Order: sequence, then structure tokens, then C-alpha cells
Amino acid sequence: MDPFFHLPLWLTAQCCGGHTLWAFNRTHLDLLSGYIGARLRERGSEPGGMTLVARLPNWLKAANNRDELLRVISRLSASID
Repeated sequence: MDPFFHLPLWLTAQCCGGHTLWAFNRTHLDLLSGYIGARLRERGSEPGGMTLVARLPNWLKAANNRDELLRVISRLSASID
């Protein structure tokens, strides 16, 4: 379910112990893939540090979930094509 409009999302998958990974579109998947796949995550220059990725849940940012998340993101990306 979309958190704002409460409509069903097409790009969803279960992973990481029952959590639901979702994305709005390919751009969103690319952003998640870039952040999750990064070995070094640096803070941006935005005041307060509250960027989109700063608001991600901890299970999504955890390094031990990286491989599974990248596989799921890849599968979701392939489903768009």
C-alpha cells in the first residue's frame, strides 16, 4: 500500500525476515540500489541530515541485508522490462 494515497503498489517484494520492500518506479529502485550497494555511505550537505535515505528503516540500511536487498531490487527492476 502506498503510504500517502493508500493505493496498491506494483513494485513490492517480501525480504529480510518478512519486511516488505517497495518502490514507486525505476528511479526509486535505482536510488535504493545505489544507496544499499554503496560500501561507504557519506552524509549529504543538507541541513538537519533528513534526506530521503536518512529516513529509511534500519533493516533496509543494515549491511547484513545488503545482498538479499540487491537481489530483490534486481528482480523488481527486471519485472519492469
